[in-house]
Amino acid sequence: MGREREPHPVNDRNGPAAREVVSERVKPRAFTRQGLRQVVAVVLMWRGRIGLFKRSGSVQHDAGLWHCITGHLDADSDPVRQAIQEIWEETLLPARALEQLTAGPTLRLADPRGGPDWTVHTFLACTSQRRLTLNWEHTAYRWVRPWKLSQFDGQVAWLTDVLRAVDSLPSAKARDNAAS
Repeated sequence: MGREREPHPVNDRNGPAAREVVSERVKPRAFTRQGLRQVVAVVLMWRGRIGLFKRSGSVQHDAGLWHCITGHLDADSDPVRQAIQEIWEETLLPARALEQLTAGPTLRLADPRGGPDWTVHTFLACTSQRRLTLNWEHTAYRWVRPWKLSQFDGQVAWLTDVLRAVDSLPSAKARDNAAS
């Protein structure tokens, strides 16, 4: 027997409404609509550990590399709702499983292949749920202590920018204390 899916947190009227998470847990922020290519990038944390997700061979960009939760954002979409949608799609975590969802700064990153810049709406989400169910976009996930991130070879080039934007990278002093 297959596992029964919970109601979709954004689109299902009977499921937890995305506006509850937004109104209670997200600090409002002005989102700019710069550039043509926009994405949301969500750093998911559990007990102080960062969720790294290994991208499958079925995705168009960065297959086989470790990354956070991401998704394209249409010009008329709300970044907060899209972040909640991506968390649900990629991990099956419903909105009610999020203890925190905080919008970070919006980044503008150059495309390494010379295309238009990327506008990246960053978020930090925390959950108490350790086990996740991945969709086709990822083949594996790991909960990693921030000071051990460097041990994961093959990270998406701009993952560090996103982690830094949401303050998920430890300071040099914190790394030194953890190592001792």
